[in-house]
Amino acid sequence: MILVTGATGLVGTHLLVKLIKEENIVRALYRTETKKEEARKVFEFYFSNTEKHLFDTISWVKTDISDIPALTEAFNGITHVYHCAAKISFNPARYKTLRKTNIEGTANVVNLCLTHKVQKLCYVSSIATLGENPISSQINEDTEWNPEIPNSVYAITKYGAEMEVWRGVHEGLDAVIVNPGIIIGPGFFNSGSGVLFKKIHNGMNFYTTGVSGYVSIHDVTNIMYRLMTGAFRNQRYILVSENLSFKNAFEMMAQALNKPVPKKKASPFLMLIAYYIQRVGSVILNTKQSIFRSSIRTAFLKRYYENDKIKKELSYSFEPIEKSINETANFFLDQV
Repeated sequence: MILVTGATGLVGTHLLVKLIKEENIVRALYRTETKKEEARKVFEFYFSNTEKHLFDTISWVKTDISDIPALTEAFNGITHVYHCAAKISFNPARYKTLRKTNIEGTANVVNLCLTHKVQKLCYVSSIATLGENPISSQINEDTEWNPEIPNSVYAITKYGAEMEVWRGVHEGLDAVIVNPGIIIGPGFFNSGSGVLFKKIHNGMNFYTTGVSGYVSIHDVTNIMYRLMTGAFRNQRYILVSENLSFKNAFEMMAQALNKPVPKKKASPFLMLIAYYIQRVGSVILNTKQSIFRSSIRTAFLKRYYENDKIKKELSYSFEPIEKSINETANFFLDQV
């Protein structure tokens, strides 16, 4: 039996689609009924009316990876684990929460994989853990983490989670780590890249000059499945289809949504002013803050990620990002 943590997130839900289509027996962890029902809507998007009942063939367990007794019970009979659960935030005030889920939660998963002699673990990390190349803008799987740069709290805790996985490997666990870029896929528009679709639909005017890696959710889940079912072990793989400027990515999203393209170039100074305004508002009025120093830095960094390793080892061809953006935009427009 296969265990999927974080089964109601973007990666987790689409992974369930893949696993069920491949006729696997699956146990999935979820935290709230609301999240589960959101995942059901996305899951059913990929199945005919006569197949939608397959969502209920999944063995659903209501718990999280911090609840060791419940998590221990969920591991009974498990042979393979896809660890997709994570907290995402760039707010330094949420460091302890991020650490508890991303690092301590991953340690719990790794420990139970070892105890239950799980055959293989796949951990979903991020390109955020790959650091920066001091002599080149090109980044690959060998680019070392640099603790001296101002990394976001998200990147720090995801890197700490990777260290827990490698610790498990040293203790005898077979594992693979995937480092996806910005994942594009339908279904969730209050987190991750989905927020961008919502903002652009609502009339986002500004873009920044940074460059990052993008990948389709279908590529992520297809590659994860092939890595877990093949003879791959104790390796990491960057999952990036294309390196795009934020300007180009936003233009594609706007065109797919039939909305105006963001035309105003934001400067670091302008974003810093917005940061201070939000900071004051969060302290005095308890309003939500969405801009942080680390996110400002990321917005202007030009990072180019190599994908040669996974393309070579799997003879894999990535889906064009424009195709994934169009699919995601169409799904979004059906919901509004």
